[in-house]
Amino acid sequence: MTKPNINPNSAVVLLSGGIDSTTTLAMAKANGYQVRTITFDYHQRHFQELAAARLLAQKFGVEDHLVFPLDLGPIGGSALTANIKVPKNRIESEMSTHIPITYVPARNTIFLAIALAWAESLGAGSIFIGANAIDYSGYPDCRPDFIDAFQNMANLGTRSGIEGARIIVNAPLIHMTKAQIIQEGVRLGVDYSLTLSCYDPDTLGRACGECDSCLIRRRGFEDARIPDPTIYCPAYREIKSK
Repeated sequence: MTKPNINPNSAVVLLSGGIDSTTTLAMAKANGYQVRTITFDYHQRHFQELAAARLLAQKFGVEDHLVFPLDLGPIGGSALTANIKVPKNRIESEMSTHIPITYVPARNTIFLAIALAWAESLGAGSIFIGANAIDYSGYPDCRPDFIDAFQNMANLGTRSGIEGARIIVNAPLIHMTKAQIIQEGVRLGVDYSLTLSCYDPDTLGRACGECDSCLIRRRGFEDARIPDPTIYCPAYREIKSK
C-alpha cells in the first residue's frame, strides 16, 4: 500500500488570537514547521479576536491563514454564543470547580475535526492546538485525555491514518502554567499586546478585566513577573486606579 503524501514538516495551527494559541504558533514556527493557521468565525461574542488572529498570522508570516465560517449560535448553551451574561470577578475555586457557562459545547472537537480535514487535504503532518490543562476555566476539551482520544480518532477516521501516514495532534502547552506559557512566548519574541483573551471586550476590543479569561491572563503576567500589555476598557482602568 502506498502511503499518502504527508509532509511531517507542515502544520496547521489553530489560532484564536489569544495567549495560548499565539504561543503555540510561535513554538511551531521555532521548531521549523511550515505553518498554516486556521481561525473560526463561530459568531462568538468576542468577535474582535478574529482581527487579532489575522494580524498575528501576518506578523508571523504564515503561509496561509484560513478564517472558517461556522455559526455555533443555533446550538446555544454558552455565554460566548448566546444571550447569556459572561460571569465576572469569579474567584479561582469557582473557576476550577464547575464547567462554566462560557464553555461552548464540543467546540474543540468541532474545531479539531475541521483542522484535521484541512490538514489531510493539504498533506500536513501535524496539527497544533493551544489547549492547556492547568490554568484553564474547567473546560473538558482542554485535558490530555481529550487530546489523546482525538489523536486516536483522527487516525481511525482519515484516509491518511488508515493508509499509514499518521497526522499528529500536538498540544505543547498542555502541562504548562499560564506564567510558563507567557515566559516561553516572550523568549520566542511574541508581542502579547497584539493578543486578545477577553470574553466580553468593548466595541474597540478593549478587555473587560473581569471575566475568567481576563483574570487568568492578568494573573499569568503577574506570576511571570512580566508587565501586562493588555489594553483594558476605561471603566476597568478607573476601578484599578482607585
